[in-house]
Amino acid sequence: MTNQPAPASSAENTNAKNVLGEPLQSCCFAPITGFYRDGYCRTDKYDIGEHTVCTQMTETFLNFSKQAGNDLSTPRPEFGFPGLNAGDRWCVCALRWLEAYEAGCAPPVILAACDASVLDSIPLSALQAHAIKATH
Repeated sequence: MTNQPAPASSAENTNAKNVLGEPLQSCCFAPITGFYRDGYCRTDKYDIGEHTVCTQMTETFLNFSKQAGNDLSTPRPEFGFPGLNAGDRWCVCALRWLEAYEAGCAPPVILAACDASVLDSIPLSALQAHAIKATH
């Protein structure tokens, strides 16, 4: 799968901001990610899990998530979910990322694509320590 940016979408219309205070950038379009499957890690009152952290998957994190009860690597065609591989980008729940961070296995993040609400749960310094540059 390639990490293609999402086309212009509703995130631009909501004035969503990222953790840097700038307009929220897309996380990934292939596979399509985000609570609303629009490529953005944006949130609102309906996103109970707060899928707001744009990450680049690693084998370590995929295994951690599976052990925690959220198998992201197994395809689930009945839900249109292809399964993720190391290198794929995905919007993960803020608290799951924080759990992985505390366990020493947090995946890299793309700051420009992390919703500002992440800062309610995760210190910016923790995100910055795991930041990588977007390549799209």
